[in-house]
Amino acid sequence: MNPPRPSFGLFHSLLKLIEVSRPSDRLFLRIFFFVMLFSGVWFLLAVNNNFSNPTPISGGTLKEGIVGTPRFANPALAITRADQDIIALIYSGVLKIDENGALTPDLAESVTVSEDGLTYNIIVKKGLSFHDDTPLTARDIAFTYELIQNSDLKSPLRGNWADVSVEQVNEYELNIVLKDAYTPFMENFLVGILPAHLWVDIPIEQLPFSQLNTEPIGSGPFALKTALRDQSGLIEAYVLEKNESNGRAPHMETLELHFFTEEDSLLKSLERGEVDATAYISNEHLAKLSEDTNYQIVSEPLPRIFGVFLNQNKSAAFRDEAVRKALNTATNRTKLIDSALHGYGVPITGPMISSLLALESKDDSPEVVTAASSSDAAMILDQAGWRKNSLGLLEKQIDDTAETLSFTLRTSNATLFTEVSEQLVEDWKAVGVDVAIEQFEQTDLLQSVIRPRDFEALLFGIDMSRSGDLYPFWHSSQKDDPGLNIAQYTNLTVDTALETARTEKDETARVAALTEAHTLIENEHPAIFLFQPKMSYMVKKSVVTGPMKSIARPSDRFSNIEAWYTSSDTLWNVFKNQSE
Repeated sequence: MNPPRPSFGLFHSLLKLIEVSRPSDRLFLRIFFFVMLFSGVWFLLAVNNNFSNPTPISGGTLKEGIVGTPRFANPALAITRADQDIIALIYSGVLKIDENGALTPDLAESVTVSEDGLTYNIIVKKGLSFHDDTPLTARDIAFTYELIQNSDLKSPLRGNWADVSVEQVNEYELNIVLKDAYTPFMENFLVGILPAHLWVDIPIEQLPFSQLNTEPIGSGPFALKTALRDQSGLIEAYVLEKNESNGRAPHMETLELHFFTEEDSLLKSLERGEVDATAYISNEHLAKLSEDTNYQIVSEPLPRIFGVFLNQNKSAAFRDEAVRKALNTATNRTKLIDSALHGYGVPITGPMISSLLALESKDDSPEVVTAASSSDAAMILDQAGWRKNSLGLLEKQIDDTAETLSFTLRTSNATLFTEVSEQLVEDWKAVGVDVAIEQFEQTDLLQSVIRPRDFEALLFGIDMSRSGDLYPFWHSSQKDDPGLNIAQYTNLTVDTALETARTEKDETARVAALTEAHTLIENEHPAIFLFQPKMSYMVKKSVVTGPMKSIARPSDRFSNIEAWYTSSDTLWNVFKNQSE
């Protein structure tokens, strides 16, 4: 028996009515019929778009390409980007970064700060466990923090936990007590928590050699299932599977981390379609690959400030405000970013990171005036009394001495700094400034140039936290080594604002204090601020990622990995709400 055919009686009747009508009306009725038909289809599509949303479907695999190999996939020891990426997926912290870039509880039920800002009370969620099903408690959190503090381990995070006491109250509560109030300290609760039962009996001198550093066990959204090694024993790939406990079950079933020794190998794997995503492609190659229609590039500014720091103690010319202002005016930041970063950067004219400037301006993209003008710069110098001498150099009497406007720019010999310094010299020579470049190996630059403040001008990048704390870099108490105020800047009003920003618990008031300091520093030009680089993540368009706002480093792109998915279905919102 054949199944019944759908009834098209009304449709056929309308067509029949059109065809039997008078010839003079037939064309009009045909056009009217098809207009109404297409209008109906368009209306249904519009309703579908307005009242439906893609709904993630569990399952699928993401293949991530990483340059480097696992060595210390341990939150207390990790230094390399490869290790930090692994940690972001396998471990979880007391807090995490939410979709808006703010801190939110992860392992914690709550984190409460005392009125004096010295004590952080942490209540741990009950029912949490590590990937080996061992319960996670306050003991594990206390163990992790105290391990970082252990001077014998030499953790790169130890400085963040100096003068801090860890007090376990009970199985699910502990207090972190600071010697001095420091509002940005909250950022330290992002560090991944180690399982104490696996690490506690390992002697501290043996801890860096433990197999747990390359076969980690945490409590994060993904757990290590398999470590694939080559014939020499080096890890080639990790296969991670989603962790359905602890309330952060990802949509994706598995995540493969493929490790490469250099960028060229990763690029070839991308071309062959063996990798779905990576954050390890240089800006130069990204610019070329951006035309690939199978991939999208997600970019987010990192809290790193690049600039030229001016040492007024080494150059009398820099004590002239007009010189500092002219150098700033002549600097073409747009061209600099295009040539040296291939467009993957944000221009800046002051020390404050763009995410905090956006908070202050209530705008996701605050306008930064960065237009360069060599003619305006030349006019500033001319009005300040700088004139060409017999050698063709700009010259001016300062403190009864004829000073020429010439200086040496010292920097690293890395490719980025070479390209930036050459562009700067071109900009500044256009207004008559004579500049020489000296480049150093990174270690020599730090030990022989930066620490003794032995430079006239220094092209350098400073790595700031998400909190944007300016105190270490611009407070007058930090102007001598080991302080980081490498421009040796001193301004008592700025000092007061930076001290307020360190202790102010209200975020609006804290940002206002930072903004006050930012404006004063920007106007005095103790440095020529250039740009913030961007983290650029290349990922297949078939992969839907979560937000990556206000990240501190590239591994923070995984902060909301549980929201990512590779496949979806379309469901009307009314049904979606019922299903939830």
